[in-house]
Amino acid sequence: MDLHKFKLGQSVEIVASDLRPRPLGMFKIVRVMPSERGIRQYRIKSVMDGHERMAMESDLA
Repeated sequence: MDLHKFKLGQSVEIVASDLRPRPLGMFKIVRVMPSERGIRQYRIKSVMDGHERMAMESDLA
């Protein structure tokens, strides 16, 4: 059974990386996606502007 760290509706932030700037603000988990090759993924939505994007679990805090 594949257990995701974050739950639907939970507030998260995107972790900064050397390769990309961190989008500002909080995001909400709007969909828990199936794992792909052992990588857990989520559909997240910006609380500030409503923009949605995909994120890997390792990119979220």
